[in-house]
Amino acid sequence: MAEPAAKSAPAPVPVAEPEHKPEASPEPEPEPEAEPDPAADRNAGRRRLKAAIWPPRLSRGQLVVALLLFSLGLGLAIQVRSTNDHHSQLRGARQEDLVRILDELDSRQQRLQQEKAELEQSLAKLENSSNQAKEAQEQTRKKMTELGVLAGTAKATGPGIVLTVDDPQGQVKADMLLDTLQELRAAGAEAIQINDVRVVVNTYFTDLSAGGVQIDGKKVSQPYRFTVVGNPQDLTPALNIPGGVVRTLESHQARATIAPQQKVVVDALVDPKSPQYAKPASK
Repeated sequence: MAEPAAKSAPAPVPVAEPEHKPEASPEPEPEPEAEPDPAADRNAGRRRLKAAIWPPRLSRGQLVVALLLFSLGLGLAIQVRSTNDHHSQLRGARQEDLVRILDELDSRQQRLQQEKAELEQSLAKLENSSNQAKEAQEQTRKKMTELGVLAGTAKATGPGIVLTVDDPQGQVKADMLLDTLQELRAAGAEAIQINDVRVVVNTYFTDLSAGGVQIDGKKVSQPYRFTVVGNPQDLTPALNIPGGVVRTLESHQARATIAPQQKVVVDALVDPKSPQYAKPASK
């Protein structure tokens, strides 16, 4: 008996696998904005301010105006210092002496007011001139002439006084001549010559061991003759104030004679020397 044929097994049905979609990556969170650093802002502001003002960019006209204003400030400082030096001498002074001192101070104030008006006029010319460069050059040339008189490299003439100090006893020392010079400068002296020595900013006085006085290394014998360019109405009262130059010299057996003149000539000159160590500062 034949065996029945074996039934073939049904083919397996393929099962579809579920598709896996790639998951979307999460978007990065935005980073928080950095807060501005106040210190960095201040430093940057300082650098910009420094770059704007340094190095200074000055025109020639501004330099001339600055020089003129410096001259005015120097005159005011000299006036204040002179007033403080004489404050202690006012106690116990007579009424006529006080009136004389007051007149001298009024004269100084008027002189400074005049200088201030001249500086303001120069400033106005520089600001209003259509050709500021030309006006600045003219102001510079004028200032160079004035500085030549102050430096002792140019002669000077004008109204002034001649102060003669006779010292037969040899009691006048270097410090007394220096005090006389300072008093004349404070009273508005613009050019001074002692005998044949021109007085400049670095003039110095020394006593000699054998007697006598040296000025800038040159021996000057008495009588000491001060030739001074300035307003006689200011210079004479300044020397005659209580406790001033004339009284001090008289207390040392010296005699001071003041001769106001309409025109005096200061013709002694100095040889300018270049500084050995000082150099112009660029900054």
